[in-house]
Amino acid sequence: METSYVSFPGLGIYSLPVERVAFSFNIGDREINIYWYGIIIAMAFLVCFLLAVKQAPKYGIKSDHIVDTFLWVMIFAIIGARLYYVIFSWDEFSDNLIKIFQTRHGGLAFYGGLIGGIIAVILTAKTKKIKLINLIDFLAVYVPLGHAIGRWGNFFNQEAFGTNTDLPWGMYSEQTYRYLAQYGNQYAPLSPVHPTFLYESIANILIFVILYQIRKNSKKSGETAAWYFILYGLVRFGIEGLRTDSLFIGNTNIRVSQALSLLFVLFGIVTLVFITRRAKTKKLTAAGENDDSDISAEITSDFVPLQKISSSMEDNIADKTSDN
Repeated sequence: METSYVSFPGLGIYSLPVERVAFSFNIGDREINIYWYGIIIAMAFLVCFLLAVKQAPKYGIKSDHIVDTFLWVMIFAIIGARLYYVIFSWDEFSDNLIKIFQTRHGGLAFYGGLIGGIIAVILTAKTKKIKLINLIDFLAVYVPLGHAIGRWGNFFNQEAFGTNTDLPWGMYSEQTYRYLAQYGNQYAPLSPVHPTFLYESIANILIFVILYQIRKNSKKSGETAAWYFILYGLVRFGIEGLRTDSLFIGNTNIRVSQALSLLFVLFGIVTLVFITRRAKTKKLTAAGENDDSDISAEITSDFVPLQKISSSMEDNIADKTSDN
């Protein structure tokens, strides 16, 4: 077993054993390790899948369509997450391409998985002839929930931590020491670091609760998804600034995730403005049509008595003519 010991000195917690390997079994002479990282990612998918299947009919979506969507999302998300990491860490893989397929030590980037998942949803909506915006709106709620669960895989792998901190919940382990030591005097390897995976997990739970309420009460298509882009973009931008393992754009100091986070926020705001304006336009149009109907009804109601008066006058004239 691969055991690491994690301490939270400010909380009085020392040498907490954390096993990376959940269990092992042998196939012939070869030992196969099953890591907590993979189990937790699978659990995240399963929880979101079960909730989505249960709630789909309430939103006019067939449960069978959710099953198909999740199957493709799972495949595309894993491929996207790995490709994203490999592309922005190419120096790590250029001399040994086989390492691209070795994911048991991590190396899955969330943004890549999200992009892959969105592509899968688009393809599913097209093939199943489902209204895309409705499907994305429905599924957006489960993304932060799955993400909140999945972040604990980083804890078992002892990765995705931040810079040094004096806060009570600062974390220290052999992995944080080894990682920070390679940067020389830039960090203090023996000091606790921000458990940024925990920050993001908590933030994602809050986003899930907010989105759940928005989806429940909103009557505007696309509003739930727009708020996800805004809320997660803001959260990730802030937390990414604390991390020590960020991926960068080329040789610049621009963090890929922060750049994408800004694009997410901008996209969400633009989408929200568009949705709000479209809703107001529809409301004004409907009000205008109602006003026209009322005016027409008034004219008709005024015209009916005039018809009766005209008809009465014609009858009187006819009677007088017959008398003569």
